[in-house]
Amino acid sequence: MTATINRLNSVDIAAMGDLLSAIQSDATVAGTVWKSTVDWKGGFRSESRSRDFEPVPSDEPESLGGDDTAPNPVEQLLGALGNCLAVGYAANATAAGIELRGLRIELEGDLDLHTFLGLSNGHAGFESITANVSIESDATPQQIAHLHEAVVATSPVGHTLSRAIPVAVELA
Repeated sequence: MTATINRLNSVDIAAMGDLLSAIQSDATVAGTVWKSTVDWKGGFRSESRSRDFEPVPSDEPESLGGDDTAPNPVEQLLGALGNCLAVGYAANATAAGIELRGLRIELEGDLDLHTFLGLSNGHAGFESITANVSIESDATPQQIAHLHEAVVATSPVGHTLSRAIPVAVELA
């Protein structure tokens, strides 16, 4: 007997429901820990590994002294936010019974290199990040607005970037 998986937006609805039920039954199920390991590969090249996946390369553009073989860390950060938002749209749309035909998130961040290059003191990170979301769906504008609000309100990466959190970088 072959099990039929009920999907919307390529999301397994039963698996999503099972996770929600498990967390509602036992709050400790919601506490998760995520890990990555980064190995330097020479120059400005490195690779991050998470779980059992292939390594994700990183490099800097030639204009910053790299070999331009992969996205740099700040581009990956923008991509991480966009990917997190995409998961949120897929999950929340599926839970609301909204079919997505298309989803595109364009991200842009403003960064001044003075502090990173040691030319001044101050903030080395993004000054701002903008994400423009385009959704193709038969849902009403009100449903899309509600979906958008839910995603923005629950994005783990979005919340991480928009709030001060403790970061400890320790020498082993």
